[in-house]
Amino acid sequence: MLVLGIDIGTSGVRTAVLNATGEPIAPLARASHEADADSNANAWWQAVCEAVQNQVVLVKEAGYDPREISGLAVDGTSGSMVLADADLKPVTPALLYNTAGFIAEAQRIAAFAPDPSITRGQSSALARMLHLQALDQESKAVHLLHQADFIVAKFAGQSLGSDDNNALKTGWDPEARSWPDWLSAAGVNTALLPKVSLVGEVIGKIDPSIADQFHLSPTLALHAGTTDSIAAFLASGANQVGDAVTSLGTTLAIKLLSDTRVDDPASGVYSHRLGDNWLAGGASNTGGGVLAHFFSTDQLKDLSRLINPKIPSELCYYPLLKPGERFPINDPHLQPRLEPRPTDDALFLHGLLESMARIEETAYARLQALGAPRPARLFTAGGGAKNDIWTAIRARRIASEFKVPRHAEAAVGVARLCLDS
Repeated sequence: MLVLGIDIGTSGVRTAVLNATGEPIAPLARASHEADADSNANAWWQAVCEAVQNQVVLVKEAGYDPREISGLAVDGTSGSMVLADADLKPVTPALLYNTAGFIAEAQRIAAFAPDPSITRGQSSALARMLHLQALDQESKAVHLLHQADFIVAKFAGQSLGSDDNNALKTGWDPEARSWPDWLSAAGVNTALLPKVSLVGEVIGKIDPSIADQFHLSPTLALHAGTTDSIAAFLASGANQVGDAVTSLGTTLAIKLLSDTRVDDPASGVYSHRLGDNWLAGGASNTGGGVLAHFFSTDQLKDLSRLINPKIPSELCYYPLLKPGERFPINDPHLQPRLEPRPTDDALFLHGLLESMARIEETAYARLQALGAPRPARLFTAGGGAKNDIWTAIRARRIASEFKVPRHAEAAVGVARLCLDS
């Protein structure tokens, strides 16, 4: 038995094929997004096609037949979406998770949404949907598709709906397992809303022509997916209440397994259902994207060696590339703070890493203040996990047992959904 996981992250697509024990049987494949991927959903699919084609080659080189792959699941960036017609052709630009400024839409939502609700705010996924509705002036749209939904639909040749996790920020109630009645009153075209399945549930089969295109089995089952940060959590091996995962990718996302649901839109906190528990957390706009803006990969390695992580930096930044923060401060107008910049690049990098660790520390403290448990074991995923200096700075600030994840790639975590269903 083999299963395929597809991770659509901020910077590109990664894929993994696992055996029945949950271990990759070949190297992971990668593909970069096209230049217009921020606004073109078809560019997501093109990158997925490239990654899957590369993965099939790697599977064959490892001595396996790709037709042995019996299940497929996809994760995408949380809150990214597009409206499409009956033939899955996008009829609006795609909007990514970090688009904001939907003031009028937020006001409409605030008049009807309960408080608290993750749908509130001018950067909410529901505000994004209302904006897309307004762009569809000829009413061609038939489906609202979150990023992962769109890719699964392309594999199936038809929309198969969404999952508990991706639908949450669009207004799905994971406890009642329904779309709430107030959405219609707020102006949402509820006919566009997807059917929502449990994470990992089998929701359909691959289209035979797509199976033939990738040399996959025509009986391959498609499973309801999840978001990229939850997939990273699943890949880590975290499985106990109090386990936490920080994903240090382009952005900084944290997830904490809690036996209590905690939500606080004012600070960007929300909880996804995961089995019998809740995965509480949020995502900051700081992270590796800021580091990559200032330094190359080689510079980060060389400069990190010059930093003593035992000594706190005196620099206090809020490292953002543009105004706006989601968590642990939910403020679309929050300004970047990157001054003063020392002439010594190592000191500047030290200040950035220290400040990002401070934001992470504040985020976990906020979850605990809301009733979630203290992070007892902390796993780290994403490219930032490879930076030992950053890890040491974080360990100094956050009182937790730092653990090496079983796997760090979200593609591995989303593939595991096919094994657990």
